[in-house]
Order: sequence, then structure tokens, then C-alpha cells
Amino acid sequence: MTRTIVVFFASWLAVAAPAMADWTANVGWASDYYFRGIKQHSSSFAAGIDFEHKGAYAGAWSADVGDGLEIDGYFGYRREIGDFSYGVGFTGYYYSSNFYDTYQEINLGSAYKFLTLDVAVGQYDNFSGPTLDYTHVALTLEKNGFYGTYGTFKQDFSGSYLQTGYGAGIAGFDLGLSVLHSDSDLIGDADTALIFTIGRTFDLN
Repeated sequence: MTRTIVVFFASWLAVAAPAMADWTANVGWASDYYFRGIKQHSSSFAAGIDFEHKGAYAGAWSADVGDGLEIDGYFGYRREIGDFSYGVGFTGYYYSSNFYDTYQEINLGSAYKFLTLDVAVGQYDNFSGPTLDYTHVALTLEKNGFYGTYGTFKQDFSGSYLQTGYGAGIAGFDLGLSVLHSDSDLIGDADTALIFTIGRTFDLN
């Protein structure tokens, strides 16, 4: 199982690891859409498109958040050297309603064998309130399809989460099952969720 699939199931957002082909499209469904430990919507459908060339990538992705759509745009560069990889990029999170205001962040990542470290440094526009700054750090361990991710927020955002699960490719589909626990600092009341995801990627070349 590739690290692309692991990142997809860990966060249900495939912006951290663009596909190896030049042009790809993806569709998916999650029983509950959580992002970085915070629930966005139940029974959410999503779709996206990606372009990659010699490590440089760009793409767009959208998901149903109930009251409108989340629409993400991203670009960056990633390089692999043997078992080690690293990357830098930008992601913007935009919404077709007042579900959230705009988030924009710089993404930094590195991986060695089964260990991946992702750091996001960003700002939240916060409607008419003051702009909020945040840093999100996530550490993922993956082996043979099983993975565990610990993530935490700093600065104007706070709280942590732990997600463990398993993902596999079956008959051309990517299937995943995970358990997510978010602490009270992150969401107000600590909560645990069981999440099922299914997705498929299409080569457009």
C-alpha cells in the first residue's frame, strides 16, 4: 500500500501526496468527513483532480459539508531520494457558504520509510473577527496498510487527536476503516468516531 493511500485515509484529503501520473482524477465517500480531528459532515462525497510533473504538483478538491461545498486548491513540490522524501506546498480552503471562512497555509512534509511528519502553518480569516494563526503538526506511522496518526494544534488553535486504521486497495477501489479520538480542547467534548471511506483514482492521460 502506498503512502498516497495512507494519507488519503488518515485525513480524507489527498493533497499531501499527488499521484505519480501527469493527470489524475479522484472520487470518494466517507461515512463521516473529519479533517484534522474535527468533524465536517456526515456521509460526505468528494472529488478532485491532480497534475504532477517531475515532483511539482497542483490540484483542486471539493467535498460536501452539508451547507455548501468545501473547495480546496493546492500546489507544491515533492522529491524522493531512496527511502526519504520531502516537500513544500501551499493549500487554500474555501467555502461556498458560511460553514467556515477561508484558511490558507504553507505545508511542509518529510518521510522516511514508515514514518511521516507533516507541518502546516496557516491563517484563518475568521469572518469579521481577528485573523487567527495556527500551526498543525501530524506524525504518522504506517506498516502494511495499518497506520496511526497523532495530530496537534498550536497558537490560536489548540487540541489534539489520534487516528488509527487500515486501508487497502480492492478491485480498483481504495477502502479504509479507522477509529478517531479527538480531545476536549479540540472539539469541546472529547469524542470517538468509527469512519469508513471508499475512493477511486482515475488516470486521465
